[in-house]
Amino acid sequence: MALLRSGWLWRQTSVLKRWKLNWCHLWIDGSLCFYKTDKRREVEHRVNLTSACVDVRSGLECRGVTPPENNPRENLIMVQLTDGSTVNLCAHSEDESLAWKLTLLEIRRNLVFTYDPYNDSYQAVPINSYQTVYFSPAAGTHQFVVQRDPFDRTMDTLALSLLGGIAAGVAMRTFLWTPLFFC
Repeated sequence: MALLRSGWLWRQTSVLKRWKLNWCHLWIDGSLCFYKTDKRREVEHRVNLTSACVDVRSGLECRGVTPPENNPRENLIMVQLTDGSTVNLCAHSEDESLAWKLTLLEIRRNLVFTYDPYNDSYQAVPINSYQTVYFSPAAGTHQFVVQRDPFDRTMDTLALSLLGGIAAGVAMRTFLWTPLFFC
C-alpha cells in the first residue's frame, strides 16, 4: 500500500482536549494513522477518511479551536467526521498545513490512483458508484481499467416500460367496452 503523506502533527485528544505530538501517515486507501514515534510500532489512533470524512478546514476556518503553544492559528487543520466529532490537527507551518489539507481533500474524493513507473508518480482516476475498476498486471507495470456499468440505467427503462404498459392497457380497455355502450 502506498503512502501519500507522513510527518509530525499535533493532535488534540478527544477527552481532555490536550495537544499531543504524533507521527502521522496518510495511506492511499484513506487511513489516517497516528503513532507515538516515527518508528510506527503501535497505532494510537486510526481514522478511515474515505467513509468517515465530511469536511476538511484549515487556518482561520477552524473556529472554536485554540492551537498549541507557540503555533499560530493558520497552522490548524480540522477534519469533520460523519458521527459529528472532529479531529483537530496542527502542523508546524502554514504551508505544511495547506499541503495536508489538500491531500486530505483528495482522499475524501474517493479516488483510485495509478502508478506510472517512468515518472515515479501516481495519477488519480475518479470513481463513482456507476463504474467498475479492474486491476490487470502487465509486464512490469500495473494498469487500472475504469469501465462503466452497463446495467446502471436498467431501472429507468423498466419504470418507463411499466408506465407505457399501464397506459396502453387503460386505452385498450376503453376501446373494448365502447361497442357495448352503443347497443
